[in-house]
This record gives sequence, C-alpha cells and structure tokens, in this order.
Amino acid sequence: MNETKELLIFIHDNTKMGISSTKKLLELLKEKDNKIKFLLEEELQKYEELHKRCKKLLKEEKVDIEHGTFMKDLTANTAMTIEINKDNSDAKVASILSRGFSMGNINIEAKIKDYNKEVNKSTLKLAEDLLKFGEKQVEILKNYL
Repeated sequence: MNETKELLIFIHDNTKMGISSTKKLLELLKEKDNKIKFLLEEELQKYEELHKRCKKLLKEEKVDIEHGTFMKDLTANTAMTIEINKDNSDAKVASILSRGFSMGNINIEAKIKDYNKEVNKSTLKLAEDLLKFGEKQVEILKNYL
C-alpha cells in the first residue's frame, strides 16, 4: 500500500470515529445541562469538514475504503456510554475527549513524520490540519478539567 493511500485511510477512519463518537456524546448529553455541548457541536462540524476533505482526496487518488470501523466505533461508543452514565460532568467529558484527542494526535504526528516526504501536498496538509485541530482541542478542553 502506498503512503498516500495509507495516510488517507488513517485520516478517514480517524475523522469517521470522531464524527461517530461526538454524535453519540451529544446524544448522551441531550437532556443534560452541560456547558461543553457547544464545544462538542463545533468539534462535530470540524470533524465533518475534515472527513469531507478526506473523502474528496480518496476519490481523487482512486482509493476505495476496503474496511469498516464498525467494531472499533461500537467498542469506543460503548465504553463512552458507560463512563458518561457514571459521571456526565463537563470535567469527565473533557477528560474523555482529551484522552481521545491525545491518542489521535500521537498517531497522526507519527504518520506525518514517517510519510511527509512520500505523500502528496494536499494529503500532508489534511494530516497537518487534523493534528492542529486535535492540539487546539486539547488546549481548549483543559479549561473544563
């Protein structure tokens, strides 16, 4: 598999998981009075924008997504549901999100470092934008902890 295809698939899966998890989290908090919901709505919009850009690049590169993320999404959403049902405070939500963003940031940063010379500029830019988004969110989430 070439590096551009591998990076695009990684970004696709990452943004798809972000969309799924954020929607689930918003659903879990729907009847709650959390101040963090506004931030979640912004995160969802950004994930959707990054996912749309990724799908465009996948199409341009003629890359088919051959695998699904159903089990990974299901596992993550189940764990999140259990945690939120125990404690739905803004601090707990921020903690869950910070862990997710931090893991994602480490992974995308490693991919950028490994592939920055092999992938095309538009794919690299998308990966860097995803990393910047994740880093920014970690900083914003610190205000809720």
